Amino acid sequence: MLKTTPLAAGTWTFDPNHSGVHFKVRHLGLTNVRGRFNGVDASLVVGDDLGTTRFEATIQIGTIDTNQADRDAHLRSTDFFSADAHPTMKFISTTIRELENDEYEADGELTINGITKAVTLEVEFTGAIEHPGDGKLHAGFIASAQILRDDFGIDFNMPLGVDKFALGKKIDIDIDAQFTAPQG
Repeated sequence: MLKTTPLAAGTWTFDPNHSGVHFKVRHLGLTNVRGRFNGVDASLVVGDDLGTTRFEATIQIGTIDTNQADRDAHLRSTDFFSADAHPTMKFISTTIRELENDEYEADGELTINGITKAVTLEVEFTGAIEHPGDGKLHAGFIASAQILRDDFGIDFNMPLGVDKFALGKKIDIDIDAQFTAPQG
């Protein structure tokens, strides 16, 4: 039996002003370099149960922001994201499973650089509340995943010696997503 969702059925509207997609990668094996994408759009269609609920996000690669303009330009180049040839990355959920205590897993397909791979997001439903400013019901989610950049053709690196490279292979992705309820 499929679990019911904690939200009303319908198409929930993405709130980009209270949402974000962030990432981090290890640099020189010493620290993490963090960044974000400023151009994100998403949709949440809540069905009668989790089997008919879908999430989709599209990210504009050209909006990458690591707080360093030269690095951002390099990340948009063919060494990394090939933003001219592949201007967006996309996640489309295929299955959503309830775990416990408002925690879920969302299996889906992530496309970066024209390469699509299966990815599972760990998702926390952080609740729903009526916004005092607009009077609408808002719902929040925090999702995370770790991917290997080589899986998406992002294999640029600089050797630092035997078996040591400037950039880590693992990329941690964190998504904060807020949606507003369907309007009657």
